[in-house]
Amino acid sequence: MKRFWWFPAVLIALLASGNGRAQTKPVYPQTKTVDQTDNYHGVTVADPYRWLEDDRSPETAAWIKAQNELTYQQLNQIPFKDKIYSDLEKVNNYPRYSGPRQKGDYLYFYKNDGLQNQSVLYRQKGQSGKLEVVIDPNTLSEDGTVKLTVFSLSKTGAFAVLGFSKGGSDWQEYRVMDLKTRQLLSDKIEWVKLSNAAWQGDGFYYSRYPQPQGSMMAAKNENHQVFYHKVGTPQASDQLVFEDRANPQRFHNVFTTEDENYAILYIKDRGKGKDGNGWRIRKKGETGFTAVGNDLSDFKYNLVTNESDRFLIETNENAPNGKLVWYERATQRWKPFLDEKPEPLQAVGTAGGKVFASYSKDIATHVYVYNLKGQLENEVQLPVLGTATGFSGDKTDTRVFYTYTSLNYPPTLFQYQISTRKSAVFRKPEVSFNPEDYVVEQVFYPSRDGTKIPASIIYKKGLKRDGTNPTLMYAYGGFGVSWTPTFSPTRIAFLDQGGVYVQPNLRGGGEYGQKWHEQGMKGNKQNVFDDFIAAAEYLIAKKYTSPERLAIQGGSNGGLLLAAVMNQQPELFRVAFPSIGVLDMLRFHKFTVGWSWIPEFGCSDKAEDFRYLYAYSPLHNIKTGVAYPAVLVTTADHDDRVVPAHSFKYAATLQAKAGPSSPSPLLIRVDVNSGHGASSTKKSLETSAYLYAFLFQNMGLVWK
Repeated sequence: MKRFWWFPAVLIALLASGNGRAQTKPVYPQTKTVDQTDNYHGVTVADPYRWLEDDRSPETAAWIKAQNELTYQQLNQIPFKDKIYSDLEKVNNYPRYSGPRQKGDYLYFYKNDGLQNQSVLYRQKGQSGKLEVVIDPNTLSEDGTVKLTVFSLSKTGAFAVLGFSKGGSDWQEYRVMDLKTRQLLSDKIEWVKLSNAAWQGDGFYYSRYPQPQGSMMAAKNENHQVFYHKVGTPQASDQLVFEDRANPQRFHNVFTTEDENYAILYIKDRGKGKDGNGWRIRKKGETGFTAVGNDLSDFKYNLVTNESDRFLIETNENAPNGKLVWYERATQRWKPFLDEKPEPLQAVGTAGGKVFASYSKDIATHVYVYNLKGQLENEVQLPVLGTATGFSGDKTDTRVFYTYTSLNYPPTLFQYQISTRKSAVFRKPEVSFNPEDYVVEQVFYPSRDGTKIPASIIYKKGLKRDGTNPTLMYAYGGFGVSWTPTFSPTRIAFLDQGGVYVQPNLRGGGEYGQKWHEQGMKGNKQNVFDDFIAAAEYLIAKKYTSPERLAIQGGSNGGLLLAAVMNQQPELFRVAFPSIGVLDMLRFHKFTVGWSWIPEFGCSDKAEDFRYLYAYSPLHNIKTGVAYPAVLVTTADHDDRVVPAHSFKYAATLQAKAGPSSPSPLLIRVDVNSGHGASSTKKSLETSAYLYAFLFQNMGLVWK
């Protein structure tokens, strides 16, 4: 099916609709080109928009301004845009709580009253004590874009480390709070990135980079250092605990055991293509870390808990789906605890002398409880098939908390009593929503090579499968990330307009373990694209929707996915939202921590990797003279993970090559004071309102 065969029908529908109207074809800003080429293993590749990689350039700023002016002019003329925003505010305006963390007499948790830009950190004594505000991030900036990213309690609960990010950046600033007075101390730690805070004694370990030379948003981050900070002292006096200047592209993070007797140093070398990690141990009072195995590992090792000098470790060594083993430091021996299962081990937590192991079976969470001898005691009974997270606490705890959610089940907090093995609702969301009004399906469809791919589908009861339904398909498919079903009030507003939401679980994710992940990595990445295209074809064949009514969305690695499948089969889709995407597959490793994605994608520096990267790289495979779907690229000025230059260069190329032939708009929206995701509730709702307005307008529909 060719785009120009059916586009006139959509245009007629736009003109005939009561409130919708056809948008004039955008006149795109002229983007200058430069004579920049690179030679990759004998292949000359042009990069005419290289200048857009300079995020500090006045020319880049002017280009962003011109693109945003065009985009907002197009979006703001959609007559029902404000109605959508109002509806999204209504469905999101209800109190939401995080799972609590118990420390001493207090429960600590986050609460958002509904439309607060940031959730507020509270505490209370027991379950009925008076609520006390620990810190309200909404008071820390005028636009509500300062976010509390870290809250780490000391062993006694006397102090806590609070981490803050500004405008959505991955850079963090650490502060220390005296929890008796709930006052911030003078301690201030800067240039923290990709770090936790691990308490030991009267201080804590953290990881940081040296202050970047050049752009703090785009410069390559190297030499990840570990420091120890003593409470009440300046950062300049912090002790450098570990660095490795000979291997600058390694991650170093320290965690401590619950008794604080041991510090565990994790080392990851993804810059050299290793997908695992090495680890070292240091007992309190020792001066150095003792290596356990090899720092350069293809396997993952994560501490679960310890019993004196025995360490319970989660690993995938010779167990792609994951297993648990004991490591005895004194004898350096390994002993099995929990063998690998057919289903992938997704998470492990401990509390009250029990081990809680969460497995994924056909995308649904199953949680099993074991004693410290490795004996199965029971399975936690969950409401229906969905996603459960939490199950972590201290050894003295008598209960654990967990959150359960599904596509039609708002996130609900449960407490599990360890002695009785019973769960009970702890906090239920006060959302006006009846799950009986919606239909949830799980389907399995064949990909191009015959592999069965699962997908979750939700729509409102009474919907007719006649091919006319506006459908939004969201997917990720990478980095071993499991994209499980969760509830979204914003999505419900779309379903109430007759929409269908579809979430396929593509290869490259972790839904079926490491083998499933590997089938979508490096040279196998085309499998991910095939899985997504097959999902679209399945939805069309089963008459959930049609190409005229199918929209696709994905962020980060999912943005790469969307842009790649649009290049390969643009006629399948009507609207596309590639967000914060990795779009230049030849240069991604040259910015911030992009080099750490080499194990997932490969690297253009290698001839073999260049061959397959160049074959699908979204930036390098845009077709001239082809009608693309209506495209709204989204990125943000504070995204220092996937730098916005990816989206800048992609949008400029799309407009230049496909703009003259595509009757649909090809736009880019650059958010301000946001990063790799919206930095506040208001910005999140604004973005969603723009996306839905763009979707409905370009499908010839009206938001009722």
